Amino acid sequence: MVTLNRIGVSQRHVALSVIIIAVLTVAGCMSKHPQTAVPEEAHPLPDTLRVATLYSPTSYFLYRDEPMGYDYSLLMQFASDKGIAVDLKVAPSLGKMIEMLDSGEVDLLACEIPVTAEYQKKIAACGPEQLTHQVLVQPRKAGEKLITDATQLAGKEVYVEANSKYQYRLQNLNDEIGGGIKIHPIDRDTIITEDLIEMVSKGEIPLTVVDSDIARINKTYYRDLDVSLPLSFPQKARWGTSSESRWLADSVNAWFAQETPRQRQALLLKRYFELSKDDSGGNSYVPDFSAGKISPYDNLFKTYAGQIGMDWRLMAAQGWHESHFEPERVSWAGARGIMQIMPRTARAYDLPASKISDPEANISTAAKIIRDLDKSLSRKVSDATERRKFVIAAYNSGIAHVLDAIALAEKYGKNPQIWDGNVESALLMKANPEYYSDPVCRAGYFRGRQTVAYVRDVMKFYEQARKKISL
Repeated sequence: MVTLNRIGVSQRHVALSVIIIAVLTVAGCMSKHPQTAVPEEAHPLPDTLRVATLYSPTSYFLYRDEPMGYDYSLLMQFASDKGIAVDLKVAPSLGKMIEMLDSGEVDLLACEIPVTAEYQKKIAACGPEQLTHQVLVQPRKAGEKLITDATQLAGKEVYVEANSKYQYRLQNLNDEIGGGIKIHPIDRDTIITEDLIEMVSKGEIPLTVVDSDIARINKTYYRDLDVSLPLSFPQKARWGTSSESRWLADSVNAWFAQETPRQRQALLLKRYFELSKDDSGGNSYVPDFSAGKISPYDNLFKTYAGQIGMDWRLMAAQGWHESHFEPERVSWAGARGIMQIMPRTARAYDLPASKISDPEANISTAAKIIRDLDKSLSRKVSDATERRKFVIAAYNSGIAHVLDAIALAEKYGKNPQIWDGNVESALLMKANPEYYSDPVCRAGYFRGRQTVAYVRDVMKFYEQARKKISL
């Protein structure tokens, strides 16, 4: 009787329990569909995220005065999605960058930090994972077989930077295969990794070894190279926060785990590591000087070059090497139109995005850009004729890198008012960390080879046109 009475008394409790279980079941089902709920941040992000990075061809650099880089682009997309500002600081070295994190000067390191036991003591790894390894850089030649195995390096000559990790890896590899690799260490003061890659492309040296990410970027400039043979174990690298800020690392990881950021990351990988960096355009139009004209847009070049006191044939020469006179041309970096104007530059000159590919709007805006570059550089280069090369270089690279090159030329005993053999050589120096980290440099790393070649090719085209086409 006592037991039965207890059951009878608890009927209301049973009913209530059923209701509670039902509610919890519904809540559990809802939790499996996060798109129906908006969870609050356990630790809200700051209004401004303080970030450190490094100048490099992969992380951060300026191109035509516009910030670019794989890590930089990912960072800005993260900040945009989170609705926060970024206070970006460029550190002079990896060691200094980690010191900035340790001291609390920055919150996040947005560049590849090796995932090693040493760094894991101080850094909480987060963000995109990069796997790099050392690879063999070799030319693709018709009728010649590629080296497909490390053992085939016996008897081969390989050129690497002296006292670099590449030299040490080759020496170990040489021991592993029983010897025979002819290793040529090259003095770093005169030659850097990018130089060696170019030398392989030109056939000046047979082989070199570099990291796979640098190899992939350089392959976008030199399509005749093969970089598929790994010569070392892979090294993981990721972004990082301090070990005390794992909540920030978790936030970054959660963002990268989403589908949209992953899709954007794939596009950025393609942009920086796969798309050709040859911005010369196609070959749909071939200038025929015997017909008395340079392009279908000669009247536009004459009109707008004339307004700034420029030889229209020189401006047309730039147009040829920018786009081959293709109005719809879009470069890997996003430059558009006949004169390849960058989106940020277009906005600065009030050129709407909808008009940037219009031939007249594009050429007239380019004339204004050239006018302003000439005015700025007149303070540095007094001779108007010589200054033309500086202006052409600044149009291609952005004026910040040309100003850096002028400062480097002056510091290292070159003539800062002469382009050929002087400032052009200093511009090439900006691919070397020793020089782009120099206090006189303000714009950091820059791959100067393309700009130096651009100036040379534009001037050559111009001299040919000047002899055969009248003003």
